[in-house]
Amino acid sequence: MAEDESAFRVSLDRIEEGLAVLLLRDDESIQFTLPRALLPGDAREGDILEIAIRRDVAATEEARQRVAERIARLRGKGKD
Repeated sequence: MAEDESAFRVSLDRIEEGLAVLLLRDDESIQFTLPRALLPGDAREGDILEIAIRRDVAATEEARQRVAERIARLRGKGKD
């Protein structure tokens, strides 16, 4: 696995009010929720799911550039 990504397994414990309650397989005392709509359509309670997280370097750089440009514009307006 690349340095800029992580993957782990969770158990789909239950669905409550449109939220999926997920338990980390390595330590089921750790739980978190995601909107049910983000899970595969056929996912059911008791299923084991793999979640992968990747850092999007290009999108991060673009966002940083946009923020820097906005800050520069705001600072420029204050000089009038």
